[in-house]
Amino acid sequence: MTDLGPLVPRQRDMHPVPYDPDYKTSVPRSPKWPLLSMESTPSEETGPRFGHGVIGPLDNNLVLNFATDGSPAIGERILVHGQVLDEFARPVPNTLIEIWQANAGGRYRHIKDTYLAPLDPNFGGCGRTLTDDQGRYQFLTIRPGAYPWPNRGNEWRPMHIHFSVFGHSFGQRLITQMYFEGDPLIARCPIAATIKNRSQLDRLVAPLDMPMARPLDFLAYKFDIVLRGRRQTMFENRLEGL
Repeated sequence: MTDLGPLVPRQRDMHPVPYDPDYKTSVPRSPKWPLLSMESTPSEETGPRFGHGVIGPLDNNLVLNFATDGSPAIGERILVHGQVLDEFARPVPNTLIEIWQANAGGRYRHIKDTYLAPLDPNFGGCGRTLTDDQGRYQFLTIRPGAYPWPNRGNEWRPMHIHFSVFGHSFGQRLITQMYFEGDPLIARCPIAATIKNRSQLDRLVAPLDMPMARPLDFLAYKFDIVLRGRRQTMFENRLEGL
């Protein structure tokens, strides 16, 4: 099978720095010693397993999947779509993607979210889907609002959507965030600033995708996701391996 084999080591310089004084909560939570890179073992190269049949028809439609009275969620409708690939540009099919986000006013449906913005009774803020055989996925949702957070005097998180991607092994597991093209708060956010290479931060910014937008309905944003690849045997007629 093409999805078996040792995983390529992570590129640590592409990840956020764990310790950044401007992001206050990173200070007590960051490790005190440098991180170690180790060869992958079967515990990282296999799993996770879950029931693919439990995905419902509205699970990737956040506009309707929490509608308590049949009314759609309030806010600007958007389509978020993309493709999940590995480091060698191979599609990652049939993998679970979960998202969660704030509502149009910038508030999460969570007991500890006390922001003044109101809750939308018809918006749950979470969804899930499986990639198709080419690694493609899509979600219909509401553009999330920005919200304040107590880091320094007046901090606001940019509009963003949280992504959880399972991949085909535990070593491919990825949790990340998607930002929106043109949001001025990205440059002001201490959390986003933990990614020191601007070109790497730009990979988290989804560009507007007008060809996928639907007139008089929704705008679209394209967010491709790259997971760790697997080292495989090289052949003259197939350099990417088998």
